[in-house]
Amino acid sequence: MQRKGVADRIDQSRAAEWGWFLAWLAVGGCLALGLAALLTVGIALIAVAAVAAVFLLRKGPRAAAVGGVAGLALPAFYLAYLNRGGPGNVCHVTAGGSTCTDEYAPLPFLVVGALLFVAGFLVFLMLERRGRRG
Repeated sequence: MQRKGVADRIDQSRAAEWGWFLAWLAVGGCLALGLAALLTVGIALIAVAAVAAVFLLRKGPRAAAVGGVAGLALPAFYLAYLNRGGPGNVCHVTAGGSTCTDEYAPLPFLVVGALLFVAGFLVFLMLERRGRRG
């Protein structure tokens, strides 16, 4: 019975570390979105991200902070999705006619997002594994 209690605590500890990682992922996404929308609501989003980062740095494990790197990928994925019809002039039929917009190529946004997302997760996994050994 003693053995099972230790395993449960380890599982709870790992779940908590992933929770902190996801919190940092949200902070990174908020920061990146704030930088992308700097001329409108960006300042408010950056302020929210800064307050959340200070809280997370004080309360959570520092290794989970690499979740912020993975969070920077979220707006890049959103931009790739918004430009999925590009590159070039893309027209859509509406009830009153049609609307056309210029769109960028989605591939650069997708590649940058994937690199940031994978880098954040890999670094966190390496830090987590090193922490379990130590």
